[in-house]
Amino acid sequence: MEPEKVLNPNYKNSQNIISLEKGKIPPQAVDLEEAVLGAMMIDKKGVDEAIDILKPDAFYKDAHKHIYDAIEMLFKASQPIDILTVSTQLRKNGKLELVGGDFYLINLTQKIASSAHIEFHSRIILQKFIQRSLIKISSEIIEDAYDESSDIFELLDQAESKLYDVTQGNIKKSTETAQSLVAQAKKRIEEIGKREGLSGLPTGFHKLDGLTSGWQPSDLIIIAARPGMGKTAFVLSMARNIAIDANRGVAFFSLEMSSVQLITRLISSETGLSSEKLRTGKLEQHEWEQLNVKVKDLEKAPLFIDDSPSLSIFDLRAKARRLKSQYDIQLIVIDYLQLMTAGGNGKGGGNREQEISTISRNLKGLAKELNIPVIALSQLSRAVETRGSSKRPLLSDLRESGAIEQDADIVSFIYRPEYYKIDVWDDDEQSPTEGQAEFIVAKHRNGGLDNIRLKFLGKFGKFDNLDDAFMPFDEFPSSMNDRNLTNDLPPSDQIFGSSFSDDSDVPF
Repeated sequence: MEPEKVLNPNYKNSQNIISLEKGKIPPQAVDLEEAVLGAMMIDKKGVDEAIDILKPDAFYKDAHKHIYDAIEMLFKASQPIDILTVSTQLRKNGKLELVGGDFYLINLTQKIASSAHIEFHSRIILQKFIQRSLIKISSEIIEDAYDESSDIFELLDQAESKLYDVTQGNIKKSTETAQSLVAQAKKRIEEIGKREGLSGLPTGFHKLDGLTSGWQPSDLIIIAARPGMGKTAFVLSMARNIAIDANRGVAFFSLEMSSVQLITRLISSETGLSSEKLRTGKLEQHEWEQLNVKVKDLEKAPLFIDDSPSLSIFDLRAKARRLKSQYDIQLIVIDYLQLMTAGGNGKGGGNREQEISTISRNLKGLAKELNIPVIALSQLSRAVETRGSSKRPLLSDLRESGAIEQDADIVSFIYRPEYYKIDVWDDDEQSPTEGQAEFIVAKHRNGGLDNIRLKFLGKFGKFDNLDDAFMPFDEFPSSMNDRNLTNDLPPSDQIFGSSFSDDSDVPF
């Protein structure tokens, strides 16, 4: 007779693996666990092949978890691994008698002759572990779904987050030992050294990269400014640099402009053709040739644009997880934070400050979960406009919520004094402000602060390094406008940089 299907209504987040059908044993492969552990203790090659696949939790039998944990400790400490060293390590851990003593270890080594096929066996053990994890997660989701007080959107988000962890083969651990963290930190420092000092994503702005060493994984970066300062212009230029020059995946969530508008501005950036010409399609033959050649880099760029309006934080997290899983994106950009909604059951009571707090907190959580930087644009309050002398933004100008400042690892501002009819910088040199902007790093949790000057061309809505040259296509000498133009031009990153044209003289 088919087992009767039952559900325990009193189940509350138990750590034990349970089955939805009475009498069914959780998926396991104890015989393969014995073979893998035995092979690891008799052959170093077996350790090298299995150590990157398995974690202690992947083993079904508790004794096997403790034995593998001891082997992993020896491996991380670069110690030899055999039956004697594993026995000694288990004794140090106070687990030797718990696993069955030396006699059990000897039996494990006698069940296997070599480490042949250990990688295949390890992957079967991992598959069984994933099956048990799915059973556990499904049981928790069912239990929470029966709870009428559960918020359905939070439940969906939690379910997708847990399933994402399983997909990555990386079930979350509540704690990690100092030994494990030190090993991770040393490995990361070695990787940084190989990258010539840049540990994060290069933005393409040299002084900014020097200050931050690139955007760092798990950081939440806020870029704020008043309307007209060029927030969208800046992040689009930066996204172009990362996607095309560094060939790293970028997800751009635009809640204000359509995806076609954004990609048209990027096409203008790559070709040096004005957005007006692109909008009307009135291009000369040599301009069509330039368009076809220069747009190829953009076509191949790992840039993903989503223009869903009124995007909720739950939708954003779901989409970001899928993009990370499918395309391994390395950066998320949101334009802009105040246009997002918290979603959920709408119990916010109309308190927008609370809602923004929820959004910023979840954005920081998303950055940590995916281990990539998240950049969110933000509006500033009108207090900037009412100040008498300097219009340079302050942290207190962040609009609607102090939680943004609290959650963010970096808070920065874009400031163009030229916009306020201020002709000279307020420094000792009194240099002119025309065609310049300032990227102000006002909070930097893991580094220093600075005001970084950038070049700004209002006609093209372009931000670039102050010392980089730029010549738009329309201003090339007439001798260059012939059929051999595409062969004579230097590479796009030397002429066009990260520029893009705007539809008006006032950028977003």
